[in-house]
Amino acid sequence: MFNIFGSKPKNYENLDGRTFREKFQSAAKAELLDVRTAGEFAAGSIKGAKNLDVTSSQFQQALKTMDKDKAYFVFCRSGNRSGAACDMMSAQGFKAYNLAGGIGAWPR
Repeated sequence: MFNIFGSKPKNYENLDGRTFREKFQSAAKAELLDVRTAGEFAAGSIKGAKNLDVTSSQFQQALKTMDKDKAYFVFCRSGNRSGAACDMMSAQGFKAYNLAGGIGAWPR
């Protein structure tokens, strides 16, 4: 099939908030990853999330030390940066899930 829009297939899943939370809570080895800036993270995040700014130079370095046996549940403000992070992570062999819609989509 022709790919007239130039987009490539995703090697990660975009999940709505409820599915994202349920899949995270049922995963045997999982980690919540907030890929926003440190300032955004400090202003509030999902309980238990670790911060790793996808726009920082440390992001690629950190990937080299992360456990590829874990599933990573990745989010940002709107789902765009976390989608980019999931794309990079899946290209390096990580199992990654993106919270579509960002942190606001996380069920309260």
